[in-house]
Amino acid sequence: MTSQPITAAAAGTWQLGDLTVNRIGFGAMRLTQNGAAFGDDRGPHDRDRALAVLRRAVELGVNHIDTAAFYFSPLRSANELINRALGPYPDDLVITTKVGPGRGPSGDWLDWARPEQLRGQVEENLRQLGRDHLDVVNLRVNGPAPVAESFGALAELRKEGFIRHLGLSNVWPDQIAEARAIAPVVCVQNRYGISARRAGSEEVLRTCGELGIAFVPFFAIAGDGRESGAGAAADNEALLDVARAHGASPAQVRLAWTLQQGPHVLAIPGTGNPGHLEANVAAGALRLTEDELRRLAALGQDAD
Repeated sequence: MTSQPITAAAAGTWQLGDLTVNRIGFGAMRLTQNGAAFGDDRGPHDRDRALAVLRRAVELGVNHIDTAAFYFSPLRSANELINRALGPYPDDLVITTKVGPGRGPSGDWLDWARPEQLRGQVEENLRQLGRDHLDVVNLRVNGPAPVAESFGALAELRKEGFIRHLGLSNVWPDQIAEARAIAPVVCVQNRYGISARRAGSEEVLRTCGELGIAFVPFFAIAGDGRESGAGAAADNEALLDVARAHGASPAQVRLAWTLQQGPHVLAIPGTGNPGHLEANVAAGALRLTEDELRRLAALGQDAD
């Protein structure tokens, strides 16, 4: 008898404003990237495989997908893959996108959008996703600069009905406070994980918990800027010990550790590999002991 796979419901739920999501979600960035660079021997992810991974994620109970219009390659766009795979969208599916950075047609990074350019970025996400509004839009911030003008521009789009909820990415506590003075903030996306904690990240984690804001780490599996179900970061012996004790992979332990940093913490691991997808979702059911959590926390090194 074949056992049923663990679903995203095992991780529990959290609210993004009035939207309920399972705490294990899916990050779409890697669907457009070269798989070989992330330990995937199939090379560039083919379109049919990317569509299949997205559909399988929803079958496994994932109802929170993170994307952006600037997630694209010469071959494909993450937003358009999501539209093709999942449209017409399930009623409970929450798609979070982000604005701020920009890329030219050849993929080269452009200057960050000025406040008056954010409307165009929101409209591009709407067009690619085939939506008349966006569930959540995160303002990706470039350094410690003030956010009021740009966040205010998004707040206006929210009033016009193009955006349901607003969030932030790559921010500090003072920027969260600055944004909240303009409009509600439902989530914060920052770099965070066992091997990906910058100085001040614990304060942001704590601040979000106190305010009831979802904290959504990126690079939770790997600290070097890579996300995969294969565990791209180097694995410390203590991490391997914990993984063996639970019959789990190091990548699953990294995800479980991140989720256990608070009930308001979500995870959005990305992969183009169907097997890694199922393993990532199953990590939501893994429960580490207090001793294991402390041992793993000691592995992280704060970095500026």
